[in-house]
Amino acid sequence: MGAHADSIALVHAAALAASEKKAENQVALDVADRLGVTDAFLIVSGSSEPQVNAIVDEIQAKLLEKFDLRPVRREGFGMGRWVLLDYGDVVVHVQHQEDRVFYALERLWADCPVIDLPTEVAQEQH
Repeated sequence: MGAHADSIALVHAAALAASEKKAENQVALDVADRLGVTDAFLIVSGSSEPQVNAIVDEIQAKLLEKFDLRPVRREGFGMGRWVLLDYGDVVVHVQHQEDRVFYALERLWADCPVIDLPTEVAQEQH
């Protein structure tokens, strides 16, 4: 069945917001068929603790502005290592580069389909 179109739109908006704060290595995964409780993960990296927190702030501000959504759960904020923003159908993981390599979420969910990100995000990553 896969991720719902509304969830993909939310992922795209979050990815664009993360790009505004120079997030790196953005990957979106369709986990709907594997998890059932959420449709998609967006995983992004920052190179420092302040950048991770800035990315989180920007994502929250843009999703509130565009969709009038606040995360139902937020974990790890302030530490700048790994912040999880749970929007119900979409979960955003903003990780420090070092934590991203260590936890390797993409490897854990490697059998899930990748969600294409907006062209603006894809172009910035090269």
